[in-house]
Amino acid sequence: MDESLNLVLFSGTDDKLQAAAVLTAGAAALGKPVNIFLQYWALDAFRTAKVDRDHGLAPEAGAAGRVAVDALARAGQAPWAETFRQAKELGGIDIQACSLSMDLLKLESGDLCPLVDGVEGVTAFYLNAGNGQIVFI
Repeated sequence: MDESLNLVLFSGTDDKLQAAAVLTAGAAALGKPVNIFLQYWALDAFRTAKVDRDHGLAPEAGAAGRVAVDALARAGQAPWAETFRQAKELGGIDIQACSLSMDLLKLESGDLCPLVDGVEGVTAFYLNAGNGQIVFI
């Protein structure tokens, strides 16, 4: 099997989470394992109470970006959380919350949506990543 894809998700905007979800789904479709490490604002977006809310777009998207994203949604593009759910159904996807970010945001495991498999520190993330590629979003 190929080396894993390892994503560090920092941003909590819908466009960046969607990009991460698409990368994850593509890797899962190819049978490539994916380790996802949720930090700060990305972790905040994975709260049960927030996962299905609008998280806005990155500033560089601008008004034209909003129009394009809304058009894709109307055309049937699944929201990022649903794309992650579908990728997880294919298998090989592990989503972990950063323990430091959990402390910063005063979160407990029960606050997180079921997409999140657990909580780990950065050292555990690096050990799980092995020699695989690490992408920061």
